[in-house]
Amino acid sequence: MRNDKPIFKSYEPPYRITPAVLSLVEMIGEHLGVIKSASSDSQWPHLHRINRIKSVQGTLEIEGNTLSIDQVTAVLDGKRVMANPRELLEVQNAFAVYEDLDRWKTDSHEDLLSAHQMMMAGLVDEPGRFRSGNVGVHDADRVLHVAPGPDRVPELMAALLNWLNRTDEHPLIASSAFHYELAFVHPFQDGNGRMGRLWQTLILGNWNPVFYVLPLESMIRDNRSRYYETINRSNEAGESTEFIGFVLQMIEAVLADHAGTEHDAEYVTEQVERLIGVFGEGAYAAKELMAALGLNHRPTFLYNYLQPAIKTGLIQMTRPESPRSRNQKYRLTPEGVRQKKQMLR
Repeated sequence: MRNDKPIFKSYEPPYRITPAVLSLVEMIGEHLGVIKSASSDSQWPHLHRINRIKSVQGTLEIEGNTLSIDQVTAVLDGKRVMANPRELLEVQNAFAVYEDLDRWKTDSHEDLLSAHQMMMAGLVDEPGRFRSGNVGVHDADRVLHVAPGPDRVPELMAALLNWLNRTDEHPLIASSAFHYELAFVHPFQDGNGRMGRLWQTLILGNWNPVFYVLPLESMIRDNRSRYYETINRSNEAGESTEFIGFVLQMIEAVLADHAGTEHDAEYVTEQVERLIGVFGEGAYAAKELMAALGLNHRPTFLYNYLQPAIKTGLIQMTRPESPRSRNQKYRLTPEGVRQKKQMLR
């Protein structure tokens, strides 16, 4: 567990730079290069709105908001949506904050509080203020984390923001460490998860504007169990190394997906061909296909292999009416069979 000594302005968040982290940073850099070379300026306004909606819906679903992408889109288009008023307000608040991303300063105490005020207005008693009471994180039968007392929050956040201002750490690592540290301190009455994800997007966007467009939050939503598990394990370890690795995996996966979409011929084809090559007759579960490919990272499999193959009509689901069914399997389409035969010649 982390010790509870006072944290001053020289504070350095505890984590280690592992070979896996360095490898992920390198892979992310390669994806960014592909995206930069493949994307045209005319694509960005359209992608910006679509992915901004995905970011808002994703970050709120992690916190229990039940509105779908279509419902969130309708709310933001000013259409009438029959839903819980609180959930509607969460959407409106979050979208307003994300639309203002480029005006916040990453190391500004005032901007952090202002962003929280916008995010949580009408939802908590103390929007835009650090909490005044004790908080803990629980599961069904045990306490997972007791956050520092409210009297220490201003000091802790000042030290963390000061570190963010002066660190020479790579933004990919610094943003992930900050994300974890904010979750650890839990400085607000509510909305800490939303703010951690928002501020990581802000830090990354300041480094490379493509992160203002890409929906990292929706990737974390699809892996929310691992998200919470790595936070808890990092709490137990007293350092954020595991959490940093997890978030970098999410960033790599969402960038790989976008790089594949934008640069299909140069990036996806090799992975799709490998996937087609492991198919025999019949249908296969995702786990079986991953094992055959020697993969253990599900997001990479989904976004680099499976989804591009489905989009190009080479693979089809056995249960297309229920894409997330636990009994879902996949088989080659006639075109996929033809493509595999060509590969074997």
